[in-house]
Amino acid sequence: MRISDYLNIGWDQLKRRKVVTAMCTIGIAIGSAAIIVALSLGESAQQYAQEQVNSFLKIDEITITNEANTSQDSSSSDSDRGIITKQKLDLIAQLPHVKAVGTYKSIGNFGFSVDETKEGRLELTATNLESLEAFDNKFKQGGISEQENTVVLSYGAMMGLMDQEAMEARDKQIRANPNDEALWEQFREMDKIVTPLYQKQLKLKVDVTQDLNNPKIVEIPLRVVGVLAKPSGVSDNQVSWMKDAYISHALADQITDLMKAARPGTELTPELSAEFNKAVVKVDDIKNVETLDKTIKKLRLTPQNNLHQQDRLAEQFAIVRTVALGVGLFVLFIASISIVVAMTMSTYQRRRQIGIMKVLGANLAQIRNMFIVESALLGLVGGVFGILFSYWVVWGINALLMATEGGDQSILFISTWILGVGIFFAVLTGILSGIYPAISASRTDALTAIKRD
Repeated sequence: MRISDYLNIGWDQLKRRKVVTAMCTIGIAIGSAAIIVALSLGESAQQYAQEQVNSFLKIDEITITNEANTSQDSSSSDSDRGIITKQKLDLIAQLPHVKAVGTYKSIGNFGFSVDETKEGRLELTATNLESLEAFDNKFKQGGISEQENTVVLSYGAMMGLMDQEAMEARDKQIRANPNDEALWEQFREMDKIVTPLYQKQLKLKVDVTQDLNNPKIVEIPLRVVGVLAKPSGVSDNQVSWMKDAYISHALADQITDLMKAARPGTELTPELSAEFNKAVVKVDDIKNVETLDKTIKKLRLTPQNNLHQQDRLAEQFAIVRTVALGVGLFVLFIASISIVVAMTMSTYQRRRQIGIMKVLGANLAQIRNMFIVESALLGLVGGVFGILFSYWVVWGINALLMATEGGDQSILFISTWILGVGIFFAVLTGILSGIYPAISASRTDALTAIKRD
């Protein structure tokens, strides 16, 4: 018999026994759908968690810290080991899979005033401003500018500004009622108040002497040309503490030159003296991070990455996927029992047919193959319906998540390989469940079956 003959006979039997076929199909469909949905939940959760982890830990970035070799007995050949230089960064920028290179130098925490009354503080960082957007920063207003004395503010830098009198009154109330939780809550709410600063001029107050007893304040006017959007997933309480501001390296050099001039013969701190405190390399794909990391080390630099976080995440979700697969297999096992029962009943009901086939020359292998193909078809049909059912379940979960979370993008998805796994286990369940009925059918005595009927 050809395979097409087995398929025709099996399909004809499935159509004849509509109720039994439907019941077995439902069982297999539920089992295969359970596997598909469970694996989809695991993979979707892993990707979502990885995106969230990456948004905070930046797995697709390599951080290079400036570690100058200060040892006096270091050889001249090692004099640039660990030091970030523009020449090295230019080489890194040209490497394959590098999307962007950001340079950073911490200038310090400075006070500023705006509108002649309100005051605040900024954590000033020098960077190549054109790389801000490449490192997942989004502008809420404006952007970078080629004009001199410009600054880009984080969203939190606009929060909690107040005039000198308000600050003094606030400090006085806190000293008088340090344990008043209602008062502290009121002040926390005040810290969330946003003062629009876009296109305004700030007066940066730089203590060039850095001497608390005899400070010398120099005011540097800065035009706010851009405001970064509030980071997603971060509360207003957290954002209000983020007072970051970004300026160009040229402007940073002007500030450090003022400090040098005000303190002749005094060395600046290592952070201010260095050309760069750190550099960050944005990689086009996480899988290329390790290779780039090794290449950067060859430039006598000290790179760091967070790939170990991804490995830990993968290990945790591997356990989740294994458990999910186990649940689906258990459901399929329950469904296989119904197939065994149905096929065994079919064997009993079709004794006469089996007997006639044997009398006409059908051998044991052909009888077995006929029942196994029939059960495999039953598994395939159940698997197809399982795929349709799993898509319906995933659609429902996505709709529920978007309704409750207020998002506009689906979180769960079904990969093609998961559909293959669902079909594979459905057909495998059908085949394994049909082995016993097939063997039982092949052992049917032809003459006895014909005489009894």
